[in-house]
Amino acid sequence: MTEPKTHTLAVPGAVLHYDVRGNDTSTLPVLLLIGSPMGAAGFGTLAGHFDDRTVVTYDPRGAERSKRTDNATESTPDEHADDLHRLISALDAGPVDIFASSGGAVNALALVARHPEQVRTLVAHEPPVVQELPDREAALAAAADIHRTYQRSGFGPAMAKFIALVSHEGPIPAGFADQPGPDPAAFGLPTEDDGSRDDPLVGQNMISCTHYGHDFDALREASTRVVIGVGVESAHVMTGRAAVAVAERLGTTPATFPGGHGGFLGGEYGETGEPDAFAATLRKVLSE
Repeated sequence: MTEPKTHTLAVPGAVLHYDVRGNDTSTLPVLLLIGSPMGAAGFGTLAGHFDDRTVVTYDPRGAERSKRTDNATESTPDEHADDLHRLISALDAGPVDIFASSGGAVNALALVARHPEQVRTLVAHEPPVVQELPDREAALAAAADIHRTYQRSGFGPAMAKFIALVSHEGPIPAGFADQPGPDPAAFGLPTEDDGSRDDPLVGQNMISCTHYGHDFDALREASTRVVIGVGVESAHVMTGRAAVAVAERLGTTPATFPGGHGGFLGGEYGETGEPDAFAATLRKVLSE
């Protein structure tokens, strides 16, 4: 595998930045590693475990290097799916394999519903498809409250509420959104509002991603092999529970991955999961 080479792709409303780690001798499909709002920087460790094929990572629109050009304040899964469609077309390497994490999994499922011919296998790891949870009303209310908190008070208070939501085990209780948020300082988060309102997680994904409704009929009929992944350590929190619900809607059994929601991380963003074991599981799932 070569060192990553950065490319840009102009799409409606944004300029995408993506990195290609090439392997000219591989006969395997290109492997696309994606998140949202996590960008390419989150997949360096995982990419290193797949030097037997070409690996592509990218920054979703509105995140890190991929700046929006339309001044929009929200990016939807449908927009991200169209971006992925255009990116895969630009690669011109035939159907790809995709490992997609979190919001990236939501976007990749939206892509497969529209363009299954572009994806051989999709491994969607813990898509936060909150709409499929039995406690959806409380969970969606909590997500909306995080967004409102961000608009009102800034990043620290909103992110503290986000951490409380995604670490809660079991169904989200009614009235969860009405509870006082944790102290941001307890998580090392800023307590002062710097005035910015462009964070792609608490400013955008908390609404557009969690509230998205998938076309499960199209997904079940797709030629793409779709595997839903669940972290062994996160099976009982919102993202793991949502992933199990998505697998049930698809009529499949989820694949269990080592670690939690970020089990593939090897120090990126200050978080370390179980990247070696995670990569081995992903390789096995892809080869099946």
